[in-house]
Amino acid sequence: MEVYKNQKKQFYVENYSIAHLFSFNVEMEVHEYGRDEWIIQEGMRPHYLFYVLEGKAKIYVTHQNGKVSLINFINENEYIGEMELLNDVYYTKGIQATTKTICFAIPYHCYRNQLLDDNKFLRELTKFLSLKATFMAAKYSQSLAFPLENRLADFILQTADEGLYKEKHVTVCDYLGVSYRHLLHVLTQFCEKQFLQKEGRNYRIIQPQSLHELAGALRNG
Repeated sequence: MEVYKNQKKQFYVENYSIAHLFSFNVEMEVHEYGRDEWIIQEGMRPHYLFYVLEGKAKIYVTHQNGKVSLINFINENEYIGEMELLNDVYYTKGIQATTKTICFAIPYHCYRNQLLDDNKFLRELTKFLSLKATFMAAKYSQSLAFPLENRLADFILQTADEGLYKEKHVTVCDYLGVSYRHLLHVLTQFCEKQFLQKEGRNYRIIQPQSLHELAGALRNG
């Protein structure tokens, strides 16, 4: 993790300002996380409220039997750590960067009380949480309504880094609720149609537009 300083920090403060979300002045840090770097370790309460400026991240949870499940994604203009801000006791999920990810980081120890008393910020946060809940409900309904081809295309586009898809098959099967055999069958079809090209254990996206068309059915459905 890198904490930006001086001109590097000032660039993001000036060009990606989120001052309009607050009714008081907030001095924010700017953090960069590399691919696969943990932004929050599971079970560890974070020291910051994050706001994602660039990049993507994944949320994981470890079950009592030791199985690790991918449960959701975090994208640009979304918060990380908002549940820990609102709840004194909250079991923190693990959040890992999927690509290089740059965030504003607001330290809890400086601003927690002010954030919780700021009606302007809380209204914006309520909108975010409402959209997040709606998305999770839509994701569940999509698993019942759409074939794997559409859902996998969307998943590949969400998780690919610079056109390269690297996710473990077992993670994808668990997240999409499909068998290993079914997943491999659809990936093979995508390669035969030249949507993807296999590179070792990974896949290079060759026809992003074709994947976007398949994924678009979920968003328009």
